[in-house]
Amino acid sequence: MQHGAENAAITQRSDLTESLAFFRVETDEDPQPFRAGQYLTLGLRSGERLIQRPYSIASSARRVLEGYELYVRLVRGGALTPLLFASQAGDRVFVRGPKGRFTLAPGDERTHLFVATGCGIAPFLSMLRTLRDEHKSRRIVLLHGVSYVRELAYRQLLEQWTQEAPDEFTYVPTISRPAVPENAGWRGHGGRVEALVGRLCERLGLAQECCVAYVCGNPEMTTAVQDVLRGRGFGERDVHIEEYWPLRP
Repeated sequence: MQHGAENAAITQRSDLTESLAFFRVETDEDPQPFRAGQYLTLGLRSGERLIQRPYSIASSARRVLEGYELYVRLVRGGALTPLLFASQAGDRVFVRGPKGRFTLAPGDERTHLFVATGCGIAPFLSMLRTLRDEHKSRRIVLLHGVSYVRELAYRQLLEQWTQEAPDEFTYVPTISRPAVPENAGWRGHGGRVEALVGRLCERLGLAQECCVAYVCGNPEMTTAVQDVLRGRGFGERDVHIEEYWPLRP
């Protein structure tokens, strides 16, 4: 890596758990605009090597001057995330992009079903925040699955949006391990998103002719959810997929 390749800095860091954190990154030059749902490639030094991995942007595309927000899970033994989790505000990083095709189709007035697991919620936060900043209204249902209640990122914000406009936005969190002691007191949905998505479609009347789905998370989940939706009549153009780790963290 050439000396001085770092072209950005971490300006904020907030830890949700010991292995989940939010990072805000700002570039030295004017930030590049992006479309909600796109990702940023982040790089850190490991000796003389530059380790790079893509991370979806969670912030609004209309507030790019405030930097890029990233929501990241620590992968112990991974190449990049241990370096990132050892970083603090003020540390230098390399960024490239943004880029990516997992973006909202313009002019689609159907109900939007967003299905995410873990950090796969990040591009949907960007989409939701951008639509709000643009004062655009779409009926949106967000299904988010995690293992533990403490991992429900953005929960307070999403519950607030549901309360503010229940006819426009529905937030459905689900816990895949509801019986473990760490989740004691949870009264919401239990089970994996792929087991819940069919029942959710049935309850809310989310049929192919009036609904489009966007799915983001691990490849096993995205395949399973796609199979459920295909079984309910959704075609290729009705289900958009973003597999969240085609590359190792």
